[in-house]
Amino acid sequence: MSSIQNKLHEIKNSLPESITLVAVSKTKPIADLMEAYTTGQRVFGENKIQEMTDKWEAMPKDIQWHMIGHVQTNKVKYMAPYVSLIHAVDSIKLLKEINKQAIKNNRTINCLLQIKIAEEDSKFGLDKDRAIELLNSDTFKAFKNVKVIGLMGMATNTDNQKQIATEFDFIHTFYQDLTKVYPEFTTLSIGMSGDYPLAVERGSTMVRVGSKIFGERIYK
Repeated sequence: MSSIQNKLHEIKNSLPESITLVAVSKTKPIADLMEAYTTGQRVFGENKIQEMTDKWEAMPKDIQWHMIGHVQTNKVKYMAPYVSLIHAVDSIKLLKEINKQAIKNNRTINCLLQIKIAEEDSKFGLDKDRAIELLNSDTFKAFKNVKVIGLMGMATNTDNQKQIATEFDFIHTFYQDLTKVYPEFTTLSIGMSGDYPLAVERGSTMVRVGSKIFGERIYK
C-alpha cells in the first residue's frame, strides 16, 4: 500500500462516519488521485477550475468534484456540467451566474455560502448579516437551479488553537441557527489538514484535507 493510501486510511479511520472527507488534490498529478481513488475515495476538492476540468475529463465519472477555491464568475461555465458542490460562494452575483449556467446544463448545482470567520484580510467571505440578507432576498429566492445546502469557513492561519476553536464555534452556532429556518442546510464545511480534528469536535460535517493525504503542494 502506498503512502497516500496509508494516510487516507489513517484519516478515514479517525473520522466519524457522518463526516465527509474531501481529498484536496490541487496541484497533484492524476496518478496520485488515482491512488486515492483505488482505496475508495470519491470526493476530491480543487481550487482552480481549469485543473479540475482536466482531471474530471481524464478520471472515472463516479467522482464528486468540489470547487473549494475562490470562484470568478466568468469561469463558472467550465465546471457547470459536472461540479458537485461549490464551497466558496460569497455574493449574489456569483449565485446568479451559477444558476444561469446550471439552467444551460439542465442541472441544479449545490453551493455553500462562505462565511468570513478568520481575522486575516486575505480570506474571502460574507459576514452574518450579509449572508442572512442574501438568503432572504427575492433575487435569491427566484433562483431555481442553485441550492444552498450550508456554510463553509476558513479559520485564521495560526497555531493558537483557542482562537481557531472560537472561530469554528462562531460559524457552527450560526449554522445551527440557520438550520432551524432552512432545513436543506445539511453541510458545514470547516477544517483542513492543520485543524480538522478540532473542526470535527466543533460540529463540522465536511473536512477538506490535502497535504495530510498527498504531501505538500507542488507549485509550478
